[in-house]
Amino acid sequence: MNPIVNKILSRTSAALIKILSWLRVFLSKKINRRFLYLVLIGLVALGDFWFSGLVRRTFVFYSYLKGTTVVEDRLLHRSRDREIDIRRYVEEALLGPVSPNSAPLFPRETRLNSFMYREGVVYADLTDSAALPILDSGPESGDPKAIPDQGSPARGDAVFRSLLTLDEGIRRNFSYVKDVRLFIGGNEVFFEEFRGIFAESADNSKTVP
Repeated sequence: MNPIVNKILSRTSAALIKILSWLRVFLSKKINRRFLYLVLIGLVALGDFWFSGLVRRTFVFYSYLKGTTVVEDRLLHRSRDREIDIRRYVEEALLGPVSPNSAPLFPRETRLNSFMYREGVVYADLTDSAALPILDSGPESGDPKAIPDQGSPARGDAVFRSLLTLDEGIRRNFSYVKDVRLFIGGNEVFFEEFRGIFAESADNSKTVP
């Protein structure tokens, strides 16, 4: 055999022996074995995250007691189709919060009638129940009752707040979305109000401090 090859094999073998000896000493301690297990579990989880096509999305809900915002992060499957990704997000938002102390944006029976994404614009039509008041069935409540509106006094409308929160969530999670058009039972809702809000936001973002 070639002397050079023999030399390479010899060095490789010596290096492997040193590595195995080091591992034997390292794993002889219980705390090191636990650390290695945690690292391996983390690597497996990270690999599953990347190869399964999961992506982190943020959802905003409101607490039952104070009406303050509650942010939830969820991992959703990502596809190559933008319309599917946005629709999946909206459907997840309609399912409501995970926390029992948070209220859903819409009544539990609310679903999507239809959904479409075209040229940067989202069109989402919700069922009629989206316009109904949300009944409080939180942990501190007794008999079901309508959740008091914690929205802007100028609007005084919990439905407006919920639709605005959904609109903002879509724009925040999908930066390529140019506009969101929301419907309830086939009728577009709060188009002028939302257009004014987001137009003002866009103008403020361009203002030099």
